[in-house]
Amino acid sequence: MFRSRVVALFVKNNSKALNNLRGTTPSRVLNEESYRLFSTGATRKCLDGFRSFSKGNYVPSMRNMSTVASVGIGNKEGLKLLVNGGPHAQKMVGIWLFGSAAWVFSMVILGGITRLTRSGLSMTDWKFTGGLPPLSDEDWLLEFEKYKQSPEYKRVNQGMSIEDFKFIYWMEYAHRMWGRGLGIMFALPFSYFLRKGYITVQLGLRLSALFGLGAGQGLIGWWMVKSGLEEPASEYAQPRVSPYRLAAHLTSAFAIYCGLLWTGLSVVMPEPPSESLAWVHGAAKVKRLALPVSLLVGVTAVSGAFVAGNDAGHAFNTFPKMGDTWIPGDVFDMKPLIRNFFENTSTVQLDHRILATATLFSIGALWWSTRKFDIHPAVRSLIGSAVGMAGLQVTLGISTLLSYVPVELGTAHQAGALTLLTLMILLNHTLRRPSPSLLKSLPQVAKTI
Repeated sequence: MFRSRVVALFVKNNSKALNNLRGTTPSRVLNEESYRLFSTGATRKCLDGFRSFSKGNYVPSMRNMSTVASVGIGNKEGLKLLVNGGPHAQKMVGIWLFGSAAWVFSMVILGGITRLTRSGLSMTDWKFTGGLPPLSDEDWLLEFEKYKQSPEYKRVNQGMSIEDFKFIYWMEYAHRMWGRGLGIMFALPFSYFLRKGYITVQLGLRLSALFGLGAGQGLIGWWMVKSGLEEPASEYAQPRVSPYRLAAHLTSAFAIYCGLLWTGLSVVMPEPPSESLAWVHGAAKVKRLALPVSLLVGVTAVSGAFVAGNDAGHAFNTFPKMGDTWIPGDVFDMKPLIRNFFENTSTVQLDHRILATATLFSIGALWWSTRKFDIHPAVRSLIGSAVGMAGLQVTLGISTLLSYVPVELGTAHQAGALTLLTLMILLNHTLRRPSPSLLKSLPQVAKTI
């Protein structure tokens, strides 16, 4: 009897709002118009009663990943949004940030191709603003003569033709200009959104830091290339860039990518997907396991940069053993001991093998440990995707090693590392704790059909 009276009173006084709520799940956040209708304390109490009595249906789908509808209630109940201007502004800023992240992803892939084709040392000077490429035969001959003075030409590419030089020059030129294009593509929309008032102070500071780091990437890149233009210490050593500088360059690119992706997700999905308190508690359990696994994924990716910097992929092209042994005898030959982990080819490759194997088993253990948890379907799907990607990444790594690092497989392996990192970012972002306002509206368990 009490239930029927409450529902009748609610329908009578709030019929328009009820129409807006039809077909929604209990945890869906109200839009701005509905919020205004429910702004009085009495009506809120009535709404709470209605929520507890209503029999909603829950259909698991990836649509629940999106919580853009939280704009209306967010500013009034403590949820601090990163973008002003409502859902349209959120969508525009989100598309821009995801586009920027995709551009950085492509930059990493292009950088990998440039390194694998040994094109990175073809340009022997650098300008922050860039410049036009050689446009005449005389210009090409001038650039070629500069390259002939470099250690790489003298020790590796002696007798190279002008046509072969053009290929490696264009690869490096494209990589540099693609980076400058990213700067323009980021700065212009950023200025526009600032002028429109879409960017909050918090978001503005975060994006300014990412823009500064991106601008610094050009300097780090030249700092790296410059190390490869110096004469090697030994007359038998091939010229190559410093592994420390290459790792710094690649790690900075990964950091920019992760920052853009996380920020974009926070803009379009200010609340994590949550349909019940049970799923929130399950997500908290998963998060405690996912954070160290994500850290291991990042460390493994950085160790891959040292493999690239030391050309360690061209040594010990066997698996699972390294040559005829499990552990080479020279892994601790360098002094001091710490140098072996960053400069010793044997140790660097052994480290990467161990870290990659540990990553695969850790992600597998994450899946196994959480298989019986009461968690959102999106979380379960992301964990499964991470397991599959980790298996594929290890397979690509072994294939690349056994094939003596062909450009195609080496590039795919680098892309795989960033893809796996992407999945871990998505997982951790989805595992965030909801705002207090959303927690108050959640039922104990999700409604099922």
